[in-house]
Amino acid sequence: MTSSNPRHSAPKRSAAPIDRTLAQASVDQVDTRYLESLLGYNARRAALAVIGLFLERMAVFDLRPVDFSVLSVIAHNPGVTSRQICATLGLLPPNLVGMVNRFARRSLIERREHPHDGRAWGLHLTPQGRELMANAEQTATELEQGVAAKQLSAAELQTLLSLLQRIYKA
Repeated sequence: MTSSNPRHSAPKRSAAPIDRTLAQASVDQVDTRYLESLLGYNARRAALAVIGLFLERMAVFDLRPVDFSVLSVIAHNPGVTSRQICATLGLLPPNLVGMVNRFARRSLIERREHPHDGRAWGLHLTPQGRELMANAEQTATELEQGVAAKQLSAAELQTLLSLLQRIYKA
């Protein structure tokens, strides 16, 4: 009986013999010049250098990076709608719903009727949310300044931020 599944009917191949000269070769210096020529690779490596510290420092506030971003948008835009947050941060609405509910259960935000759209709710930080975000944003600022100050001047940091923003705001 033959199977119509190609994985079951494909002929078996034997493993290629190992080239002993390649197997015994060693690399003294790893060449990453090509990777270092790629924007995505460099952006990701820079993010990884910061994100580990960010996770450590935000643990005391029980905030993940996306939580921090959403609460920061609400802090700086009282009355912002969920739709606006999703559009601004590139989030999917179902993902934001759970987050907003968690923030409300933690008494960090409250929903208020939107003054111009009867179908929407404006999101606002509670006093507890304002205090948490003031401390979390101060922590984030200090962390990033500390990381950047080791490698970049203030002017270089501003240039880097401007260039990165030009790419994702295009």
